[in-house]
Amino acid sequence: MDDNRIVELYLSRNEEAINQTALKYGSKLRRIADNILNDIETAKECENDTYNETWNLIPPHEPRTYLFAFVGRIVRNIALNVCKKNSAQKRYAVHCELTQEMEECLPAGNDPEEEANAAFLTEQIDAFLESCPKEQRIIFVRRYWYFDTVQEISEKYGFSESKVKVVLFRLRAALKKHLEKGGYAI
Repeated sequence: MDDNRIVELYLSRNEEAINQTALKYGSKLRRIADNILNDIETAKECENDTYNETWNLIPPHEPRTYLFAFVGRIVRNIALNVCKKNSAQKRYAVHCELTQEMEECLPAGNDPEEEANAAFLTEQIDAFLESCPKEQRIIFVRRYWYFDTVQEISEKYGFSESKVKVVLFRLRAALKKHLEKGGYAI
């Protein structure tokens, strides 16, 4: 079923919308959560929470052309919140590692002014990624959005692990420069 029809089901408050969302995107949502949490049972809970949150957010939102991005963001945020809640446990080291990598090129966000400019920051990151070749965008998004490991990225796209590491290192450095040019102090 296409996304537009699924959103119509949500808008008409038909519970089949959840079933169709699970059928179409369930495995992808679980993978995002599992990559963050490294715990399939908790990832399944995040997936279920995502359906509940989606039910509550449609309406007023109508993500007819971007349903996966909509539910993907929800599951990612839910999983990150679980991760933060359990951050003292070592099994959540992947999130900490990725956070440390990105801290090198992103503003801290502790300042209220920085928080107010979050939308502008998002635009800057989007503009940066649009300026990158497709291969680099894929590597960046797979690592920092989907939390794929370097090994998973290299296997999926046929790159060597060292190439993926070098591309990520260079992209972080280039992103840092791009953001500094945009007025962000890192």
